[in-house]
Amino acid sequence: MYKVDLNSDLGESFGSFKVGCDEEVTRYVSSVNIACGYHGGDPIVMGKTLDLVKQNGIAAGAHPSYPDLMGFGRRNMDCTPAEINAYVTYQLGALYAFAKQRGLSLQHVKPHGNLYNTIAVDEVRAMAVAEAIADFDPSIILLGLAGSKTLEAGRKCGLKVASEVFADRAYNEDGTLVSRKLPGSMVHDPEVAIARTIKMVREGVVVTLSGKTIPIMADSVCVHGDNPSAVEFVKNMRAAFAAEGIEVLPIAKVIA
Repeated sequence: MYKVDLNSDLGESFGSFKVGCDEEVTRYVSSVNIACGYHGGDPIVMGKTLDLVKQNGIAAGAHPSYPDLMGFGRRNMDCTPAEINAYVTYQLGALYAFAKQRGLSLQHVKPHGNLYNTIAVDEVRAMAVAEAIADFDPSIILLGLAGSKTLEAGRKCGLKVASEVFADRAYNEDGTLVSRKLPGSMVHDPEVAIARTIKMVREGVVVTLSGKTIPIMADSVCVHGDNPSAVEFVKNMRAAFAAEGIEVLPIAKVIA
């Protein structure tokens, strides 16, 4: 039996601004990455998202980012490793407080946006993130791009790590994601996205944008749930996984 986690970035609404379809998505995923206020989310939203986690019996993780609310965490920021360490610690602490109120623990950390992309290739900044997590709670799993510096840094810090793949993003030959600014960066056909995800889980390979097949480790699949069609997509993915004998479990149970 194959097994994999399905994760989604949630809790990204802020004040009067609604982002995503959190209530619907939590019915189909096994782990969620909750914004901690720096790119999205606020104290009320963090609490409500954790309530959904508890109601659905799924796992919660922190989704820290650069302090970039205006740019939704997707702009590059020239932050020092010490600043990154502090930002991650601050956001972890915020979400942890709301989780503790509800008798929940944090399963993992998945950095967001440009921070995620930066530490995938920048060893020094990746260590800043991993050290922040290890100092806060070494039992927390670091979720990062498969084959990245993120996971190397996590291992060096004694953390458990999980390799993430993307159902709807195109890959470069070095295993990095094709920039959203470039044509072909997104896989828009749901059937194609589901088929390539099954291939990643069952065969451990993915076809890059250039057509080359490269190896990839898939502990967790990211599914974006920020529009109504994405809800149908993740629902169909769960059904396809079941038909292929792929069990969906939280990250901690996948890598155990």
